[in-house]
Order: sequence, then structure tokens, then C-alpha cells
Amino acid sequence: MKNGILKVGQKLKTVSDVDCEIEELLGDGTQGEVYRVSLAGKKMALKWYKPEFARSEQKEALASIVKRDAPNDKFLWPLDLVIPPGGSSFGYIMHLREDRYHSLTDLMRRRVKPSFRVLMTAAFYLVDSYFQLHAQGLCYRDINFGNVFFDPKTGDVLICDNDNVAVNGDQLHFIDGTPRFIAPEIIRGQAVPSTKTDLFSLSVLLFYLLMTHHPLDGKKEAAIQIFDQEAQRRLYGIEPVFIFDPNDESNRPVPGYQDNVLIFWPLYPQFLRNLFTRAFTDGLKDPENGRVRENEWRNALVRLRDSIFYCPHCNAENFYDVEYLKYTGGKPAPCWKCRHTPELPFRMRVGDTIIMLNHDTQLFPHHIDFQCRWDFSHPVAEVSRHPHKPALWGLKNLSQEKWILTKSDGSIQEVETGRNAPLAAGNKINFGNVEGEIRY
Repeated sequence: MKNGILKVGQKLKTVSDVDCEIEELLGDGTQGEVYRVSLAGKKMALKWYKPEFARSEQKEALASIVKRDAPNDKFLWPLDLVIPPGGSSFGYIMHLREDRYHSLTDLMRRRVKPSFRVLMTAAFYLVDSYFQLHAQGLCYRDINFGNVFFDPKTGDVLICDNDNVAVNGDQLHFIDGTPRFIAPEIIRGQAVPSTKTDLFSLSVLLFYLLMTHHPLDGKKEAAIQIFDQEAQRRLYGIEPVFIFDPNDESNRPVPGYQDNVLIFWPLYPQFLRNLFTRAFTDGLKDPENGRVRENEWRNALVRLRDSIFYCPHCNAENFYDVEYLKYTGGKPAPCWKCRHTPELPFRMRVGDTIIMLNHDTQLFPHHIDFQCRWDFSHPVAEVSRHPHKPALWGLKNLSQEKWILTKSDGSIQEVETGRNAPLAAGNKINFGNVEGEIRY
């Protein structure tokens, strides 16, 4: 790797007077360079700005961010500043990113191929993290897939480049966002970055994550001969049209050219497609009231993950789609991969939620206690084989609470910690605060 602005072995001090020694140049971006450093003996990362991007506005914004705690552990948050006396530049300290994390660019280019479950998990973590950020009165201002990394095995995420963060409403002029993610009203010069424009960028990010395509790239994009700044301004700001707008077919995806989205869009349940449709129809026209909020995305993404089941013929992940079943009189859609009509597994209804009970399904506090919404910190139940009768499946109690099982014949029994409640249609499990009914 080429030499950086800073030299290996160079010693600096942070604003909080901690010794910092440069060890290795890790990467070179548009705004600056990232180094691995030793911070009082601990391995950390230092982002160092190139002189042309070392603005006083940026320094002041960073000083404000460093005083705050990270919204959650998904952010590589600025922890300390490095400002040499009399220097023309500066930087900030953050934790190192582990090697297990891949950029979303790797996903777009199919260098990694995670499962649908992993994608749903990553999408949920992203939405939840931006919700935590917005709840603190902050906006990110530059949500895009270059700032997000994820573990393709688990779905865990890291959000980087948090030097973009500012208090919502602050008029900072050194960043508007990344092309293709910038809200139309910013492109038109009618707004500055805010939590409202973050919501648009977040919807684009989710569409990319699940569809590997941009929601506005259809016939109009395919017809552009020179994709210059003016063409982008018209496509994404002046005349934006969602590729699946139910009332405007002028920008449909082009077969043979924009095939990713044509493959992925029909795979997902109708409720998710409805949400994306609103995000890019009402959400384009009405930034104030038309955009999909984080809670709506969280509900949809958890529901989507809970709806996954495996095709018994080819083991491909499919989605349980209530709207489709109503339309077909209870017949599930053919498997998208092998085209066989799958037999549905056991499932459990808790309130208005349906959870598919696959061989690897786990339930979390979120599922069985309405007072623990969004708590996925530890499993409280898992689908499990009977220890002596492998053909029999049950729901194993991993919690510290006793369950009450009411069988379809009306008999009642207790399910202690570590024991199984048998999976049989009509069985009901009282988890304490809620009851789940097994269906088949």
C-alpha cells in the first residue's frame, strides 16, 4: 500500500492527552485515510482528514459528537480527537472493524451470498440503529451502502463514517449525502439533510439490501446516454418514479438489463412490497408525512424473518405470505428455486404475529412478552427433536419461567425449563404474558 499522510511510528496525542502511535495505513478514501494505531497500548483506528477536507465545521461537529455516547454498539463512534498544535489537519479515534465484516458493496457485487435470514437480521439491526440515533435528536445525513458493513454469517452490522452525524436541524453545509441516496428535496435545493431525509436514504438502503437494485432505476435510467450530474438530478430529484409504482408504468425495470430486481421483487410477501411502494410513491411526494418510519420497518423486518420457511424439496428459503394464501384459498406459492409447491411447516400464532417453526427456529423475548419489544438478546425457546423419538418435534423451553401447555383435547400440563412442548395443531402455550397457538 502506498505511503500515507502520517508515517508509521509517528507519535501523536489525543485531545484527552492519551499517547497515539501510528502502526499501519489501512485504507484511503475521498475524505481521508484510516490507520491502525496503538492508543496507550490498545489497538484502535484513526481516521485522518486530508487537508482539503479538514474544515473547521467538521472539527466542531466532531467535538460535539465525541462528547456523546454511541446510540448503540453498532456504531463505530468517534471516541477522541487528535489535533496536533499548528497542524493543517486532524483526525478522530474509533474502534477497529473486525475482519468478519464485509461491505454492502460486496453484497451488491455478489462477492458474498448471505441467507435471507441473515439479510433480514442485518436490515433490522440497521433500522433499529438509525432509530436509536434519531431518538437522540441526531441525523446521520449520509446513509449509503458504503458506510455499512455486515457479517454475512450472522447479520450483525457496523455503521461507519459517523463524522457525518449532526444534531437534527443544524445547518451544516459540508455534506448533502451520497448520489443515489440523497432525498429528492435536497437535490432540488428545497431542504438540507435531516431525520426526514434520513428516512428516504434508509428506504433506499433497505431496497438495495433486499433487491440489489435502486428503486428508481428502470426504463428512464436505461435510456440515459450520458449519466452526468444533470441526468442524475432529473432521474433522482426532478422526475423520480418508483420502478413498481402501481399508477405509473413509465419506469418499469428493463428485462435483460435490470434483472436482479425482477427476480427478487416477487419473492417477498405482499406486506413488504406494499411498504416499499409507499416509501417510493408517497415518500417521494410528501417528505413530511409520506415516509415509512423506523418502527414500521422494524415490525415488517421481524415479521419477514419470522415468515421464512424451508422448501422440503430443495431447502431454499421461502416466505409465508398470508395475502397470497387468501388469494389462492390456502395454497402456498411454488418454491422460487425448484418450482415445487411446498408443504408448510408447523407455525405459531401469537397475537397477530405468525412465526414459522422450522428445525432451526428460535424465539426471543420479543416474541413472547409484549413488554420486551425488540429484545433479541437471548433465545427463550427453540424448535427441538424429542430426545428419544426423533420423528417428534417440540418447542423447547429455554427461559427461566414455567409454561402452561393446553393440548387440543383440553388437557393441561406444565412445561418446565429444558422441556419440550409438543408441536401439534391446536396446542396452546401460555408463556406468561401471551399465548401462542400451534397451527399446521
